[in-house]
Amino acid sequence: MKRFGFLMLILTMMLSTQIKINAQGEAAVPFLLLAPDSRSGGIGESGGGLADNSAAIFWNPAGLAFLDGSEVSITHSNWLPQFGLNDLFYDYLTYRQYIEDLDGSISASITYMNFGEFIRTGEDSPEPIGTFRSFDAALTLGYATKLSEDWGLGLNFRLIHSRLSDKPTAGEQGSGVATSVSFDIAAMWRPAKLTLPLIGDFSNRLSIGANLSNIGPAIYYIDQAQADPIPTNFRLGFAFRLFEDDFNSLTYTIDFSKLLVGKADSAGHRDKFYKAIFTSWFDNSFNEEIRDVVTSMGLEYWYGGDDFKFAVRTGFFYEDPSFGNRKFVTLGAGIRYDLYGFDFSYITTDVFKNGENHPLSDTMRFTILIGWGNNPVKKHHGFPRGI
Repeated sequence: MKRFGFLMLILTMMLSTQIKINAQGEAAVPFLLLAPDSRSGGIGESGGGLADNSAAIFWNPAGLAFLDGSEVSITHSNWLPQFGLNDLFYDYLTYRQYIEDLDGSISASITYMNFGEFIRTGEDSPEPIGTFRSFDAALTLGYATKLSEDWGLGLNFRLIHSRLSDKPTAGEQGSGVATSVSFDIAAMWRPAKLTLPLIGDFSNRLSIGANLSNIGPAIYYIDQAQADPIPTNFRLGFAFRLFEDDFNSLTYTIDFSKLLVGKADSAGHRDKFYKAIFTSWFDNSFNEEIRDVVTSMGLEYWYGGDDFKFAVRTGFFYEDPSFGNRKFVTLGAGIRYDLYGFDFSYITTDVFKNGENHPLSDTMRFTILIGWGNNPVKKHHGFPRGI
């Protein structure tokens, strides 16, 4: 029994990420694409242009270049509650710190996706012969710095470990354990002064970010000939401060993202990851490539002063029916008191036809964070109310 291939397919279906079986082909370790934090989860799983807290290491590490001080956060979510599996969950831990001697910020994150316990059966018999536990995990280290007053650059290195099983089946060469590495490179533009003719003043109100994430070699469990690409992804994000005064702010965000996994030829061969970054834009017709882009957007409203404030959030996530067909509405809230913060987000698909049975429906995320040492003057250059 090709237990590992079957398990990978089941896990991909359970994660409901943007891994396609038709247009782009399968990609391994899809947990690397999950929106990991509650704040961005509440604004439609967008954050490539906002990226002004420690979770920027996922959305756009270049956003960390505009922050000082330090922050630590932890997020927990029971994933896909519609399945009723209490041991299917993920945890996400982040840390960032500005270091003046490095002229930038260092950051780190740990992502852990627990798949629970599985029953092992024999090759020729359905009778149980034991159990095993499966999980995916990633450790990410990053650095971000300003190239100029308005431009930030971010770089990440990631170690990926996937444990689908603890031993091989029958004549399989490898175990169900795989390890690989990947890199991210990102840029952020946040103009301190910008006036557009006939439109208005955008100074300290606009942020545009691009993040090319999970650049790395294919990962394999059984043997190298059966390697699968990791989910290299391009994200272009925008954030615009619609309104702000001493006690209120309203921000609009929108992200466009595309999976850059090369299409397999008739023999099952794919372009190497460094080629697929370019060739995967042209695997299909122009119309299909446009439809392959995932759109997510949201609104975030903050009310309060420096010591205490609260936020309400909403968002919308859309994926073309031919390329995954995920669509859902998100809701969220957050509070900040002194050094401490709490965020919550909720996914609902009930507003769509037959959405009440969607695996993502009723998914919730919870985040607790602590931030200290922030300089309000420096923070004003970016999006200070979101810290």
